[in-house]
Amino acid sequence: MNKIIIIGNGVAGITAARHIRKLSDDEITVISGETDHFFSRTALMYIYMGHMKFENTKPYEDWFWDKNRINLKKAWVQSIDFDSKSIMLEGSETMEYDKLILATGSQSNMFGWPGQDLGGVQGLFSYQDLELMEENTKNIKHAVILGGGLIGVEMAEMLHSRHIPVTYLIREKNFWGNILQKEEAALIDRHLAKQGIDLRKETELEEIIDDGNGRVKGVKTKSGEIIDCQFVGLTVGVHPNISLVKDSKIETDRGILVDENLQTNIPDVYAIGDCAQLKNPPAHRRPIEAVWYVGRMMGETVAHSVTGNETKYQPGVWFNSAKFFDIEYQNYGVVLAETPDGSASFYWENEELEKCIKIIYKKDSLEVQGVNIFGIRNRHEVWDKWLSEKRTLDYIIANLPEANFDPEFFTHWEGEIQEKYNTEFPDKQVSVRKKGFLEKLFA
Repeated sequence: MNKIIIIGNGVAGITAARHIRKLSDDEITVISGETDHFFSRTALMYIYMGHMKFENTKPYEDWFWDKNRINLKKAWVQSIDFDSKSIMLEGSETMEYDKLILATGSQSNMFGWPGQDLGGVQGLFSYQDLELMEENTKNIKHAVILGGGLIGVEMAEMLHSRHIPVTYLIREKNFWGNILQKEEAALIDRHLAKQGIDLRKETELEEIIDDGNGRVKGVKTKSGEIIDCQFVGLTVGVHPNISLVKDSKIETDRGILVDENLQTNIPDVYAIGDCAQLKNPPAHRRPIEAVWYVGRMMGETVAHSVTGNETKYQPGVWFNSAKFFDIEYQNYGVVLAETPDGSASFYWENEELEKCIKIIYKKDSLEVQGVNIFGIRNRHEVWDKWLSEKRTLDYIIANLPEANFDPEFFTHWEGEIQEKYNTEFPDKQVSVRKKGFLEKLFA
């Protein structure tokens, strides 16, 4: 029976622990200094907003761990001795392992701005960050957020829920402009403005201003503008948390380098989740993919490898989802900020300019390469099947109602999308879905 230690109790580490237990009777210990139990990191914002309590974010009851013989240890790891296969914890306690899984997650990016260490300035990734934000935003009058990404828009919604005015600085021409194409980015820009967020485009931070007592009192932009505030959220992305092994025998680049079995260059040591960097990623996948779904898939894969059945990590079609205040977002396949040569796009947007779909396809064959969907829920398994089967644009448009996953009585937009397609592709017409009686009644 092997002693398996997992460092990190996020979705990657916990998925690994659960599947190792399904596959073996090995001794499993999960170590984390962040919290006693696994929680849903994506739900942190809802704790702040008062929608949930921390205990509601735990996917498993506290008794689950003892029942499944998964040992949980709340501690910070200080160092790892790969030669003796031992780990030193805070307080000089040591633990030995036969196999080690590193699932240390991400850290918020900091770029050395003057004043970034002042009180009231922070990122948002860990539970400790949430607790700090709770303290930092008490009785404040104005907040500034820097960085046009998913964490930033979550933080904006959190502050907005407490009626704290927000000025949001992004250096791109549109929100998330390095990911979204201009039509979708403009849709989100409009929605943020509708929510009362003061979005400042093409604006960069020069410095964070000290109030003389070690706390923030404002920011200065590169154009010289001073914006008064008592809180600054630095949400300019994350990077793999590799500080524990950065100067060790483990090969690292931006992340911990792993092969197709998620193993590092050191025998019996694996890395998964946000901290892992694939040496040879599959086609259309990136070396580092810091999203929840990837952590879950890596956790399940590595469980097979550490229990004696070496298994290649095969993530399949890329997918992601998020929420921008009231607008839900889904992405399947490859949709770049600029449509590549040899490809074209089909775009539909509703009359209210709050729902849209962007489909990227090959010009020559009409094979669909990816899709962005805003404000309409679609089924993951349907899009995954279509993209895996290399379905064409006309086929997908014709069968689009099959993918719809909106709740009952919601308006179905597939008919309008099909009509738009028919006007752009008159030689490849598809049948148009007609609205049902209830849809017309509740329209």
